[in-house]
Amino acid sequence: MQSKIHLGLFLGLVLMAVGGLSAQEDLVKPLPIKAVGDTLRAPDLSDLLRKIDTVGTDSVQPSSSALMDQVRYTAKDYVRISQKDQKIYLYNEAEIYYQDTELKAGVIVLDYINNEVYAGRIRDSLGNYTQLPYFKQGSNEVIPDSIRFNFDTEKAIIWNSRTEQQADLGTMGGDAMKVYAERTKKENDSVYFLSEGKLTTSSDTINPDYYIRVRKAKFVPNKKVIAGFSNLYIVDVPTPIALPFAYFPLTTGRTAGILMPTFGMDPDRGFFIQNGGYYLPLNDFVDLTVTGDLYSNGSYGFRAQSVYAKRYKYRGNFNFRYENLVTSQKGFDDYSRSTIYNIQISHSQDSKANPNSRLSASVNLGSSQYFRNSLIQQNLPNTQVNNLSSSISYSRTFPTYPSVNVSLTATQNQNTNTDVVDLTLPTLQASMERIFPLAPRDGIKKGAIQNINLQYNLNGRYGIRTTTDEFLTGAMFENGRLGAEHQIPISTNFKIAKYLSVTAGGTYRDVWTWETYPQRYDPELEQVVTDTIGGFDRFNEYSLSAALGTTVYGTFNFGEDKKVQALRHIIRPNVSYGYAPSFDQYYEEVINEATGVPTSFTRFQNTPYGTPRQGRSNAFSFGLANTLEAKVRDKDTTALEPKKVFILNSFNLNTSYNLEADSLKLSPINLTGGTTILDNKMNINFGASMDPYAIDNTGRRINTLNISAGGGLFRVTSARANIGYTLSSTDFERDRQEREEEEQDPYSGSNYVANSGGRTDDLFGAANDFNSSAFEGRDPASVETPIFGTKIPWNLSLQYAVTYNNAARQGDITNHSLMFRGNIELTPKWRVGLSSGYDFVGKGFTLTQFQFERDLNSFHLKFDWTPFGDFERWYFFIGIKANLLKDLKWENRSQPSNIR
Repeated sequence: MQSKIHLGLFLGLVLMAVGGLSAQEDLVKPLPIKAVGDTLRAPDLSDLLRKIDTVGTDSVQPSSSALMDQVRYTAKDYVRISQKDQKIYLYNEAEIYYQDTELKAGVIVLDYINNEVYAGRIRDSLGNYTQLPYFKQGSNEVIPDSIRFNFDTEKAIIWNSRTEQQADLGTMGGDAMKVYAERTKKENDSVYFLSEGKLTTSSDTINPDYYIRVRKAKFVPNKKVIAGFSNLYIVDVPTPIALPFAYFPLTTGRTAGILMPTFGMDPDRGFFIQNGGYYLPLNDFVDLTVTGDLYSNGSYGFRAQSVYAKRYKYRGNFNFRYENLVTSQKGFDDYSRSTIYNIQISHSQDSKANPNSRLSASVNLGSSQYFRNSLIQQNLPNTQVNNLSSSISYSRTFPTYPSVNVSLTATQNQNTNTDVVDLTLPTLQASMERIFPLAPRDGIKKGAIQNINLQYNLNGRYGIRTTTDEFLTGAMFENGRLGAEHQIPISTNFKIAKYLSVTAGGTYRDVWTWETYPQRYDPELEQVVTDTIGGFDRFNEYSLSAALGTTVYGTFNFGEDKKVQALRHIIRPNVSYGYAPSFDQYYEEVINEATGVPTSFTRFQNTPYGTPRQGRSNAFSFGLANTLEAKVRDKDTTALEPKKVFILNSFNLNTSYNLEADSLKLSPINLTGGTTILDNKMNINFGASMDPYAIDNTGRRINTLNISAGGGLFRVTSARANIGYTLSSTDFERDRQEREEEEQDPYSGSNYVANSGGRTDDLFGAANDFNSSAFEGRDPASVETPIFGTKIPWNLSLQYAVTYNNAARQGDITNHSLMFRGNIELTPKWRVGLSSGYDFVGKGFTLTQFQFERDLNSFHLKFDWTPFGDFERWYFFIGIKANLLKDLKWENRSQPSNIR
């Protein structure tokens, strides 16, 4: 039954409708309903309401004012209006709507004199409470056991309320805070007062695995909870973690706040406070996080991170880390102090912002020993980093024909082992698009003449080589080198006999420098010295080339009824010729008068773009590229086409023949190849270098073929192989299904190879973000509990590498290692991982890391252990998953004992 009523006119309409009915009679009799096994009638709750009116001082005072809008109500079983009680009773799936207020419950009693409403549960035929009230006003929702609400004052008293507040923490993600209270007083739209409340992020609000108990609190929806004495309960057991008062932010969006630190003890530096700081959202696009560490022996650290983003414009981040490391105590012999730092910048521009210009940056620079010595050992794989590289680039395209692209790039490469830093500040690159001066701009270009094309490329740079000690000081510019290179490549292409592709052309190169280095003999020093002459200088050179290539296809058909229906071999042979004259005019001779030995030199040595070519180049190069693929009948009987399988992804041979050489004209043959097998789960890459010439007793190549010296046709001077293999439990599940299908396949045979596969990430160690969990995004309750030994998820990644060196018949294995990483989920909530490797040359294990992780519903537990090596350590962590309360955690750790 559904109706609308305006209570301001309600009494007049009632008197007109009922006439002479006595005050004892019902205004409207219950509508007939079809019995469904529940014979309960709506209870008369007037006595209960009168009792509620007398409870405490929080009771809502009656009001005689009329409602300002229509009240819409409905109920599934009946609506009963009592003139005696001046109330309306709604029973079974009762609903009331008034302005922005919505109320649903099993039973609702509306007092139209005092403009109050009471809602509660009902019992079903089994005696269980059902249809809990649902109260919504604006965006605030409450699910209580019962509620009393006044339409005039909009105040309410709520019993056993449950509400959920979604806290959006920006880039940190959102978490729902569940608020439960035995008794709640709604003061207005924005303020609630709670008595005996529970705050939790657990998905189970009835029996949460943890909660924060508050005796009294002020609750502002979507903003905050301010509580008095509060303490943490785990499975209804109180813990010693308690506060005399507490503040819980629930604000939607990013808000400033304190980042709680970690407390602990370091064996070398004493007690510490780590990762404490402050988070500040500067505006809608930029935020700032500042954290620091303090140790009792005087060591300290400071970190600042800013993340910024603007949709369709740009995004990036800035990260600065600085640490002051103190070893031992002042006055002791082993006392030392050092500082380390690291700067990381990342910036990328959205292509939609400006299609003709782009700014990007990727910076990683700092102290060479930062990751190895840092007190924050939370990214173990970074300890193996040997190079820090940076690049900042701006490019712009001028689209008018012929289009020109210009870019400025500053680069930095730092070797953390040698402390050598190479910089370009900056590199200027400009290139003009390829033009065809003898052909129309539109249409197909035919023949060698129309295909003649040329380009113009400019590359200029200021290069610096320095050390980390001189970096960012004036001394680093003492060895700067400035230069520029101009190139104009000209080429054409055409076909011969339809199947042979010919490319011919040449390149002109002009090199500028602003500093040259001539040599002279110094009589006082009695040696040849190098001078530095400032000023502009240049040299130019050119080269010619031609290439001939084709593609040959070979197909071998075995029949459509065969499992392997066909093989296809693709061969791409090519031969090229290159010629470049010698530019001896740029070379001079200086005589060491002390020894009488003449030395040839050029003043352009050590310039940024090298020296002019000395000696004529006149050589042929040969190459042969191969691929081999098979056409195999698909195991899926519904497939209409056979499946293509690569047997050899590549198999390439390359060598050259030098026409100018007096001897040793043929260079070693380089062989490279690769393939994937086992349904693309295993990757195999290999290579070798084979020399046709023999060597003498000193290991020097001689002009004698190796076969003539009693050896084979080629002498293997080096070889290498790299094999990667991954597999997981899901692949064997798929294998089982495929085998079941093959039992019905008459063409299946004994040549079936089991699939294997898995993930390839974190092969060499995992980044230790202990606030995240491998179980995130997965509801453990939805995971099928596995039967031991049959459905336990696992994965394994293997990487095998070997390098062989035999250039002087030494026959050495210079690199021979096996890396592996695996994970196994013993239960849906237990995960164990291991990453390690073994170096067969060094006869020792590589960086080894054990990882244990436990999903505790609202908590996650992690234990990482590096049992031996330079970075031996352990780390224990347990904390709440939700970002909203992630500061409720406990962690303990050790530090590497070999800080350098």
